Amino acid sequence: MQTDAEIKDLILHKLFMRRCWGAKHTSFENLDRGFKPQELGKKGYKRIMDMGKDLIRENLLLSKPTYYGLEVSLNPKQKDIILNKIKRFFET
Repeated sequence: MQTDAEIKDLILHKLFMRRCWGAKHTSFENLDRGFKPQELGKKGYKRIMDMGKDLIRENLLLSKPTYYGLEVSLNPKQKDIILNKIKRFFET
């Protein structure tokens, strides 16, 4: 089972690979795509949504409410922190 820090870093990496910085965003519901339920533990996909909300609170993700749902993107002002988190996770 993956830790919360690993899940957060994977979410950041996923958005980084999709080049979702600033004005380019994706649906908040897409954050759980690519994760296997057996890797997430008891709470499953709800855990991913909680980690996404934590990243918004930490100001690493920007949120944009729309009439069709919440959209998120990486915060360009936190670029150095985001890149360090991604590198640290994939070095281990």
